[in-house]
Amino acid sequence: MLVDGVAHRTIWLSDDGESVEIIDQTKLPHEFEIVRLSTVEDAAHAIRTMQVRGAPLIGASAGYGVALAMRVDSSDAGLDNACKTLIATRPTAVNLRWALDEMQALLQPLPAGDRRDAAYRRAAEICDEDVGINEGIGSHGVELIRAAAEGKGGGPVNILTHCNAGWLATVDWGTATAPIYRAHDAGIPVHVWVDETRPRNQGASLTAWELGHHGVPHTVIVDNVGGHLMQHGQVDLCITGTDRTTGAGDVCNKIGTYLKALAAHDNNVPFYIGLPSPTIDWTLGDGVAEIPIEERDPKEVSEMTGRTADGRIETVEITPQGSAVANYAFDVTPARLVTGLITERGIAAASRDGLLGLFPERG
Repeated sequence: MLVDGVAHRTIWLSDDGESVEIIDQTKLPHEFEIVRLSTVEDAAHAIRTMQVRGAPLIGASAGYGVALAMRVDSSDAGLDNACKTLIATRPTAVNLRWALDEMQALLQPLPAGDRRDAAYRRAAEICDEDVGINEGIGSHGVELIRAAAEGKGGGPVNILTHCNAGWLATVDWGTATAPIYRAHDAGIPVHVWVDETRPRNQGASLTAWELGHHGVPHTVIVDNVGGHLMQHGQVDLCITGTDRTTGAGDVCNKIGTYLKALAAHDNNVPFYIGLPSPTIDWTLGDGVAEIPIEERDPKEVSEMTGRTADGRIETVEITPQGSAVANYAFDVTPARLVTGLITERGIAAASRDGLLGLFPERG
């Protein structure tokens, strides 16, 4: 996607052919900074601290993390230690485990001397595959926006999204935003309601930033405005992303997604999920009971960082000292509240039968 008119991915191999470069998302929207990763520990730190985040990008970063480890120690112990280091970084996004399983399945049978080059090739393939998946989500999802535009007979299609499921959460294009970018580039008028998504404000700091750079009309709103907008006919459809979706169609996404789905259901607003297939956890049936929900540092809630009037980046405390703070990062939206799952193979009903209709090999 575009940053100041220049096309970027979120992760790429450095000119030295060995280290990896990323956009430090903790510095956005006020600073655009590129960070170099040289070791598996660097990759783990980037995932853990959310310099990279979003399920697909976490998976891609883990793939390159293994490759970085193979530069130093390509033994069985080195491979095992790299995977253990990376899997411990984030518990909820299933792409992390998927990418590490992919790397292990490829590398384990190979002689140690062949693992380094094979790891770099597979990590690059994971990145390219992610771009292709997201392009597929865009090509199927844009038809929903096109139909909404035709049904309105004029005026922009108002789309509400939650958190950041844009190209910053993937290698390129995004999941929930891929149909939006395709519609915008095709000349279909769109306007995006961008939830700020406390506590890390990824909607306000990331989604708004990337939409703005690509020229997509948008408005930032606080987390709880969505229901009000739906009551007054100002939302035509919702599209969010997902960090893990069960084989039965339950969707785990940024905290607050469940409340948006409830409001959409109450107001007959279609509620779609941009779903890349590596994010489907076919081993799970009941998302509410079985998906582990990450609890993050309370400081993400009790503190906020922003730019002051004189240009300084400052962090301030916003809660009373001594107050207990809970920071649940995700919630689960039951399949019954999801209108459809937009995948790279088409749009499926949020059910096991619906998903198996597109992915019969998983049956």
